Amino acid sequence: MFPGYVGRFAPSPTGPLHFGSLITALGSWLDARANNGTWLLRIEDIDPPREHPGAADRIKSTLDALGLHWDGEVIYQSQRLAYFDSALELLVEKELLYPCVCSRKSIRKTVSELGHAAGVYPGTCLNRTHENDQPHSLRIKTSGVHIEFADQIYGDLTEDLASECGDFVVKRRDGLPAYQLAVVVDDFQQTITHVVRGADLLDNTGRQAYLQSVLGYPRPAYMHLPVVLSSAGKKLSKQTGALPLADTSLTDSVLSALRFLNQDPPGELSNALNTEILEWAIANWQPNLIKHAGAP
Repeated sequence: MFPGYVGRFAPSPTGPLHFGSLITALGSWLDARANNGTWLLRIEDIDPPREHPGAADRIKSTLDALGLHWDGEVIYQSQRLAYFDSALELLVEKELLYPCVCSRKSIRKTVSELGHAAGVYPGTCLNRTHENDQPHSLRIKTSGVHIEFADQIYGDLTEDLASECGDFVVKRRDGLPAYQLAVVVDDFQQTITHVVRGADLLDNTGRQAYLQSVLGYPRPAYMHLPVVLSSAGKKLSKQTGALPLADTSLTDSVLSALRFLNQDPPGELSNALNTEILEWAIANWQPNLIKHAGAP
């Protein structure tokens, strides 16, 4: 048991919950409940082009139907912009930020010409001063930053930010906070002690740990769950053909999710109520059985 455990589920309202998102929701809920902790729901709605009208309400209703009830009020990131601005001001005071006018296309071109690893920002705008007449994002300096962190599933990990991702965006060109900053600020504001999420976000953890350090925030404990893959070997998502969870088969979905997480629910639960399945899952939750690659 972890005294004072506070966990969260933080979906973006880009569509209904599918089996891949159920894995994260169930895993984070079970870890919180098994530790007598609090489980919060946060809707990360600060990427308007990707969001679908009504998706947030559908996510909440599906969680309720599953029996994955959250504690307290639902938090919406779009209503918390002042917190992100305050964090940005602190980073400006520390002289860690600089404006970047690079497009994704120009970054790819420069990276290719220099022969650098794909996805690593080449520092094109590092010495640029603020240009108010030109749209720009804000990047944080990462030179010399070496991060070490522990994950409950993947063990001890290290990351050299400059060589593995480069200076990364903390404020987007459209004026909204980038994911890395928003999640760090909200986890701090909500006093999150444990983050349970998909392994597709494992390589984001070093950047978030760095932001926590320079902002003076405590670092939560991390557990990254295996990602569900489509038949083509891609992460299961709306873009790769993930189907919404069906209201008529939620019990089967929960049992399948438990099997995917290697929790081995007994056969007699196939005829049980969802509440009974979740009670069993809380009492028998064993994160040490979760395998990196998903279900056995």
